Amino acid sequence: MGFLDWIVIALFFVALVLIIVWVSRQKQNTASDYFLGGKDATWIAIGASIFASNIGSEHLIGLAGAGASSGMAMAHWEIQGWMILLLGWVFVPFYTRSMVYTMPEFLERRYNGASRTILSLISLISYVLTKVAVTVYAGGLVFQQVFGIETLWGIDFFWIAAIGLVLLTAVYTIVGGMKSVLYTSVLQTPILLLGSLIILVLGLRALGGWDEMMRVCSIVEVNEYGDTMTNLIRDNRDSNYPWLGALIGSSVIGFWYWCTDQFIVQRVLSGKNEKESRRGTIFGAYLKLLPVFLFLIPGMIAYALSHEGIVVNGETFVLSTPDAAFPTLVAKLLPAGVKGLIVCGILAALMSSLASLFNSSSALFTIDFYQRFHPDTDPKKLVRIGQAATVVIVFLGIIWIPVMRSMGDVLYNYLQEVQSVLAPGIAAAFLMGIVWKRATAQGGMWGLITGLAIGITRLSAKIWYDFNPVEGDHNWFQYMFYDCNWLFFCGWMLLFCLVVVFVVSLFTKAPDPAKIQGLVFGTSTPEQRMATFNSWNRWDVIHSVIILGITAAFYIYFW
Repeated sequence: MGFLDWIVIALFFVALVLIIVWVSRQKQNTASDYFLGGKDATWIAIGASIFASNIGSEHLIGLAGAGASSGMAMAHWEIQGWMILLLGWVFVPFYTRSMVYTMPEFLERRYNGASRTILSLISLISYVLTKVAVTVYAGGLVFQQVFGIETLWGIDFFWIAAIGLVLLTAVYTIVGGMKSVLYTSVLQTPILLLGSLIILVLGLRALGGWDEMMRVCSIVEVNEYGDTMTNLIRDNRDSNYPWLGALIGSSVIGFWYWCTDQFIVQRVLSGKNEKESRRGTIFGAYLKLLPVFLFLIPGMIAYALSHEGIVVNGETFVLSTPDAAFPTLVAKLLPAGVKGLIVCGILAALMSSLASLFNSSSALFTIDFYQRFHPDTDPKKLVRIGQAATVVIVFLGIIWIPVMRSMGDVLYNYLQEVQSVLAPGIAAAFLMGIVWKRATAQGGMWGLITGLAIGITRLSAKIWYDFNPVEGDHNWFQYMFYDCNWLFFCGWMLLFCLVVVFVVSLFTKAPDPAKIQGLVFGTSTPEQRMATFNSWNRWDVIHSVIILGITAAFYIYFW
């Protein structure tokens, strides 16, 4: 890091502080002000926040590392970002009419209080034990690689970087709430995009161009069936990413994440109306087409540079581990000043992801737990409760870091498997609740419970058999909950949860039509349907079709 790099980083922080100071002076007296930014966000702020919130350690470390180790396989999860369009076109009208702050609150409106409690609990635990701790863990690793510092003041620099990142992000999240998340995302997103684009361009130039990257990676076979690093669609016998399983699994996880997860949907709920919220999702879907090129492709470039022994800036490029792909490119490839810009982009990604997570978690605790049992709480006190909840979440995330750090290289795969068993039960409850008027409170609740029970069983079986391998023939339990490919398991699990919701609903009393009015297809009033119809025009449709076309072209090219 040169002097010019530090100047660039300092300017970034000055701009960040100015935004936070401005936001802190805005009115934040109610829960709507604090958790949803006063519900006056525009489509630019919503789309930028969706993208910046999504881009975190799993991209800077995991996605680039996946590109360096297995090529295009993980692109399914990124290119499924087109499902943000489902959020805007299908779910936004129902969420807007329900006037909710959180997704568990929506499930209470649609089903019952028990469903709300189950989803809130699942979400909070998963946020603290996975997203918060993992983002911080990866942030520490990134900065240790980029700065090249092992210790500082006798302390492991990993801890200084990790805890500093958490505390800095927590301050502006606590002070500004959702507005600070939205408006700092507007600053952070272009920096992140520009910085990653520079990495892509310089990496391709150092390697010899796109064709050279495709040549090197296309001769590296990833299984015994002839598939290479450049194949997105792989043989269905592939043990890791069979094409059918990848399409099913990534779709289930994508639907859960983009259409029902508080972490993403809260950005859309902050829109001033249906029109701004929907256009925010369209803008976010455009941006979501980029990570494959900004993070996964650079991982493949890093692999090719190392495989070919290319000399970069006077020394041979060596990739120590796949997960070091992106930070190694930053450290070895970039000139002074530009490296500082990239560091700002990395900071932007990690901080925005953490800030969104802190705000979503505090909203879940405050609205779904505290306010339910203290309904007459003063609005200003609810804001203070939310701020206090953020502090607790920060603390829990920090103390979980040693566990995440001890997991090492298996961390990213572990997270993917957690999501694959977390998503189906939640996706089934939301999907049936939106499309089927007959879905009952008991049906939705038991769909969630079934998903949670199966997910815990699957994860427990994986931990047990990983540490206690069984030789010889496996019994039905081990085959079903351990041997079965995690992607196919995700698809079967969704189907089973859907059946549970369907069967239980048939044997329980149908919901009161007045209770679900406007929350399910076929129950909207003429006024509500007209409001939704008037909230879009032909350009919204055209842009949505363009996004779907680009997605299809991507699959065709990397088939």
